[in-house]
Amino acid sequence: MRYLPAGKVSWDLLGGLLHRQRLGHPEVLVGPGPGEDAAVVDPDGRCLVAATDPITFAADAIGYYAVQVNANDVAAMGAEPRWFLATILLPEGQTTGASVADLIDQLGSACRQIDVDLIGGHTEITSGLKRPIVVGTMLGLVDRDRLVTSGGAGPGDRIILTKGVAVEGTAVIARELFSYLKDKYDSEFIERCKNLLYNPGIGVVREARTAVEVSGIHAMHDPTEGGLATGLWELADASQISLVVLRDRIFILPETDRLCREFGLDPLGLLASGALLIAAGETAADRLIGALGEKDIAADVIARVDAGRGVRWDDGSVVPRFERDELNRLFRDS
Repeated sequence: MRYLPAGKVSWDLLGGLLHRQRLGHPEVLVGPGPGEDAAVVDPDGRCLVAATDPITFAADAIGYYAVQVNANDVAAMGAEPRWFLATILLPEGQTTGASVADLIDQLGSACRQIDVDLIGGHTEITSGLKRPIVVGTMLGLVDRDRLVTSGGAGPGDRIILTKGVAVEGTAVIARELFSYLKDKYDSEFIERCKNLLYNPGIGVVREARTAVEVSGIHAMHDPTEGGLATGLWELADASQISLVVLRDRIFILPETDRLCREFGLDPLGLLASGALLIAAGETAADRLIGALGEKDIAADVIARVDAGRGVRWDDGSVVPRFERDELNRLFRDS
């Protein structure tokens, strides 16, 4: 028997299984599909956008993390995150009343930062767990004519990347492998890596809100597991397009570069929350980069839509697709 590796189940397997699950209600505008960040239901002309994601890393900031990554998926559909639910599973023999209070306070604080209400969920002590797990569900609203999906990119579009890579993966490595890193790197560097979780941050709500105010935005996608490279493939698959990626335009955080060299990781395949991919017409792309710059959000065009299908570098070679995130490879091999 062959067991599946840690990380997301591959789309080759999952896509076929989900394809069997027929969507029977016409109100469902976006269901499960490659590259889509969330589901969309339109019961009455205003769309409800729903996203769910589990958090298993960054245990010391797991509440903040859960709110941000789920808000990202809703915001990437052009929606305004509004309501959050959390299922909290805590390890037996490690959980105290104080640690539960801290986690709930984290969730509440993170929700207030983006004007979201924590409206419910479930909390329990679960036997057999080694670390806390938070499964978040974010709900948001968007008018149907302002809905953005991952599948809207088309001919002539430019692909913008915000912030750079890999904010999320770098912060998680610094937090999870602190005991190893503290003997090799100065404390200022390690703290800077850990703080990437907050600055520039793993959230993309601000940049998504800015994007939807600019006409000519055709698609958005929030790259996560498998890094930027896989996010580009997901965007191309969802839009059924080909992308030519300008390698020299991709900004890799210096902290990311240093830690990836330390552990032999490819930064383009490392957890990438904090970055947002936006497809826009050429003039709209220029306007959006200017609007983001006014809010001190770094952004640049890193790719263009081309004829055919697939994702390749500007030298013609194929951009790799990471079926397993580099972080999972690191922790498996550690």
